[in-house]
Amino acid sequence: MTTIEQSTATEHVDVLVVGAGISGIGAAYHLQERFPDRSFRVLDALPDKGGTWWTHRYPGARSDSDLFTFGYRFKPWRGPSIATAAEILAYLDEVVEENKLGSKISYEHRVTAAQWSSSEARWTVDVTDVASGVESRLTTDFLWMCPGYYKHDQGYTPQWPGIEDYQGQVVHPQTWPEDLDHTGKQVVVIGSGATAATLIPAIAKTAKHVTMLQRSPTFFYARPKTHELATTLRGLDTPEEWTHEILRRAYITEMNELTRMSFEEPEELRTFLIGSMRPLLPEGMDIDKHFNPAYRPWQQRIAVLPDGDMFDALKDGSASVVTDTIETFTRDGIKLSSGETLEADIVVTATGFDLSVFGNIAFAVDGTPVDFADTVTWRGMMFSGIPNLVYVFGYFRHSWTLRADMISDVVCRLFGEMSTHGASTVVPELRPEDGDMTLGPWVDPANFNPGYLARSMQLMPKQGDHEPWLGLQEHAVEKDDLPGADLDDGSLVYR
Repeated sequence: MTTIEQSTATEHVDVLVVGAGISGIGAAYHLQERFPDRSFRVLDALPDKGGTWWTHRYPGARSDSDLFTFGYRFKPWRGPSIATAAEILAYLDEVVEENKLGSKISYEHRVTAAQWSSSEARWTVDVTDVASGVESRLTTDFLWMCPGYYKHDQGYTPQWPGIEDYQGQVVHPQTWPEDLDHTGKQVVVIGSGATAATLIPAIAKTAKHVTMLQRSPTFFYARPKTHELATTLRGLDTPEEWTHEILRRAYITEMNELTRMSFEEPEELRTFLIGSMRPLLPEGMDIDKHFNPAYRPWQQRIAVLPDGDMFDALKDGSASVVTDTIETFTRDGIKLSSGETLEADIVVTATGFDLSVFGNIAFAVDGTPVDFADTVTWRGMMFSGIPNLVYVFGYFRHSWTLRADMISDVVCRLFGEMSTHGASTVVPELRPEDGDMTLGPWVDPANFNPGYLARSMQLMPKQGDHEPWLGLQEHAVEKDDLPGADLDDGSLVYR
């Protein structure tokens, strides 16, 4: 039996940041820049910084968003628009080193519980050292939650019939074995989202053959790995800060237009996307069957293909696509509902992940356990009845970091507002005029409905039908609304 030691020391910090990925490192930067006198720590359960980019080690792991917007606004991106996991981790290393944040971050420290005391106006947080099992406790005035949105320890794999009979190797991209050798092997990748689109061209170079098995099609969008405008500006020796800002604006404008079309002109956008794919696919490909989804464009994520790399693999025959459902696994592969059998030495389940609800931390307020499904979100970052806590959840369509940076602005404004009120506590509370407000899910499935949300939506907070109780709005709306958000309209109570 493992003996769990209990540390008796209790540390206090003004602000505790949970998570050392893109959001957490950004939060630490903004906090240090604007409130240098405040003490803070960053805790992360993983062995190093990066979150997604540390966890995902499958071949070809890369960004699905451009790095001019996925990177921070305060740190120019100098590489290609679509970057590898290694390039993103190197960028984060630079941010931490340049801003001397390393001493503030503690890795392999998992937050397991957080209890708010109104009488003490602080959180008491339980932490476990992942390596040693030693438990400790610290207190903080404010929790800045940046844990990401999915569970890192394992991905989501459906329970298919007969999978126990399969004699090959089953691998989920989220837990890719370092010693997996796919050279000369028949590989079936189940799924057609961003992970599959990234993985397939990377392993198709050395595998015997790779088959993408999809239950239904996904929208793909091929774009240059390096933006032509970036090449032009760098060729003119334009300062990197200018190039960074110009490219950010270019990508934001493009994505705003695609998003607008997805709501206002969905069939025109469908025609555009399919038209952009058609010349890149093999002749004779049944595009309606394999690349024309039943859902509206952007109702699920559009998978980006840098330089159309997956289409190249389809064209040269190293990869193929099959649209069908699984009847059962067999000893040597997968039998499909059509009767076709796919032989496979390796099956990769690129079937998504499980939503992590607030880092799977046990929260309580004055001794009462918190069920976030019973709360209403304040602008998608705070929650009714939960004091001194902000949660960072980025965009689905635009880069995650765009929203993380704006949330940092709101939090820093909020700290100033608390000082103005002489308050130690701020908590969202529904006003009398909000009493008959219609409540809806955290994300409207008619807007965005990937599997990981559909499977866990009942665990997430609700949103209302008017500001400030709306959840995740589009960047085109929030770029104006969040900087001008009224922090003294009665929806936030200062004590």
